[in-house]
Parts: sequence; structure tokens; C-alpha cells
Amino acid sequence: MVLHVDMDAFYVNVHLLDHAEDAGVPLVVGGRPDERGVVTSASYEARRHGVRSAMPTAQAVRLVPGLKIVPPDWPRIRHCSQNVMAVLEQFGPLEKMSVDEAYVEVGTWEGAEAVARAVFDRVPSETGLPCSVGLATSKLVAKVASDFNKPRGLTIVPPGDEAAFLAPLPARVIWGIGPRTAERLAALDIHTCGELAAADLARLRGAFGREAEKMIRRARGIDERAVEPDHGPPKSISQEWTFTRDVADAGVLRERLREMSAEVAAELQKHNLLAHTVRVKFRASDFTTFTRQRSLAIGIDDAATLNRLAAAIWAEHWPAGKPMRLLGVAAAGLVAGEGRQLGLGLKKNRRRQAQNSELGVLCVFA
Repeated sequence: MVLHVDMDAFYVNVHLLDHAEDAGVPLVVGGRPDERGVVTSASYEARRHGVRSAMPTAQAVRLVPGLKIVPPDWPRIRHCSQNVMAVLEQFGPLEKMSVDEAYVEVGTWEGAEAVARAVFDRVPSETGLPCSVGLATSKLVAKVASDFNKPRGLTIVPPGDEAAFLAPLPARVIWGIGPRTAERLAALDIHTCGELAAADLARLRGAFGREAEKMIRRARGIDERAVEPDHGPPKSISQEWTFTRDVADAGVLRERLREMSAEVAAELQKHNLLAHTVRVKFRASDFTTFTRQRSLAIGIDDAATLNRLAAAIWAEHWPAGKPMRLLGVAAAGLVAGEGRQLGLGLKKNRRRQAQNSELGVLCVFA
């Protein structure tokens, strides 16, 4: 059995830990509207007015006059994420997906429900942060279940009930089915997971080729992916963001790159690693996907340099105005940051930053 734990409005609730006076008001964590900022996270009070993540904050303010906007406190967010993961890893092998969600392998069905309830209770009680929990036989169904009754939801799908649980839900809840694919399914009169699960395979192949069989299997709740806990130093560190709607706004895309770069840099520093390669992943609305990268003569681990490189790669390879379904940032070519281990981290880090300011000299295109 697999647990999927998803923190509720994580960035907002991290802010509320230190600013209880803001509880209950429409609030977003994000950039300033006069600087083309975007919403990173919205309180549920703001969401009721149509505010959502990745929306320009200028638009959010138009929807909610008087909306409170606060910047993300990245050190505090990372610290709270570490606290959450420390609680979760006590219950079984942990696969961290981002700062605010993770899978936990909890063994067989016997006793799994009690574990799910314990996680649901202990995460908020020990961290002060609310969460939603889904329990199922697969990662796919567990993730859908965690989102089923948000916020502060606990949804348990017993073995054998996967297809019945998914059947009435929109096909969009299935991993890999975005807005454009949902539109193509609707053209075939397929709207729900149940309709997709019962679809004629030959007809579906005509529209989606080799993906058709995978789509049907997922709609039935079949997903063989195992929870993959970390083992040893990572070969790469990455963050990806799939937009709920395709995004063509350059300001929104730049802001997401900045946020992902900060998270990747934090993981590099956590593992005491330096990156010699920076990659950006692009996925368009038609699922066309490609990556571009640059290599560095000198390793980096700071968010500013990582973001500068990622933004340069993105600016060079993004066709201006082309809607994007997904963006990702990755650090690869990882080596141990020996300087900090020797107690010389500050001096070496300053030297690295000075040298990497000459990006045009030290970057190698790949």
C-alpha cells in the first residue's frame, strides 16, 4: 500500500505559522503585481474567488481587491519541509516529490489504514501544518485520493476498489492527461475515468497511438510504479512544474524558473553537492518535450547563479508566446562540495560566485 501526503496550501500555511493574524483572510504567497509577479500559493479564502497558483498577481488583485500578498520565505519553507519529511520517514520508505508532497510505502493492507490515520494526525500536530492524505495500492490512485477531499482530507481506497473510486472522476485526474488531451478525449465523448476505462482500444489508438493502452490502464487504477526512496548521493537534482493550464506568459514562466532554481539549489546545499551542468526541460501543449543544458567549468550550488543560467537557457530556446504545459530545472554533473567539508566553504563559495559571474567564459553549450 502507498500513502500520498500533500500539504495543504503549504507556502501559505508556513507563512501563517509566524503570522497568525493573517488566518482567514484572502492571501497569496508570490511576487509583487507591479513587478510582473505570479501567485506561488493561494489561501483557500483566495481560491474561492478564483485565485490560483501560476496566476499573475496583478490578475489576482483584480479578482480580490485588498488581497494580501507576501513574498515566499524560502529558508522557512525549506525548514518546514524538512520537518514534514522527518515525520513521514518514520512510517516507511519515503519518496519525496517536492517540498510539500511525498509518497510513503506502508506495506500490506493489514494495518495500513491505521498508519494513514496516524500520519494524518501526526504531521499537523508535530509541524503545525495541515495535510491531506490518500491511501491506495498504487501511487496513481493514492495521489488522486489525497486531492479528493482537500483541505485536511483523508481518503482511503481499499484494494479492489481502485476502478470504482476513479470511475466518476474527470479523466483529467489521471497522470499524463492534461487540458489538451482532455479536450481530445471529450471529442470522443470520453469525459470520466470510467468512460476512459471502458473505451474501445482500437478507437482510442486511432487518436492516441501507443499511449491508448496506458491511458486505459491508468483509468482503471493500474500503476506498477514503486515508491523509490533515496539511496546514496543523487546523480541529479530536479524540479518540474506542470501548469493546470498551458502558460504563454513570459513573466509567469520566469517566476516558476526562479522558484524551481531556489529549490534545486537548496537540495544541492543540503547534500553538500556542486553542479557542473544545468538543464531546463520544456513541454509544449501538444506534449512535445525537449531539454537543453549548459555545462560549467566550476561547480555551483547557489540559487542566483542557477537561476541566471536556467533563465538564459529558457530565453534562448523558448519560442516566444508558445504555450507551455511543463517546465523543469535540473542540476547534474554533481560532485561533492569538498570546500565546505574543509571549513573553507565561505571563501570558496565567494570565489565560485565571482568566477561564475563570467558565465559567457565558463559555460559550455551542450
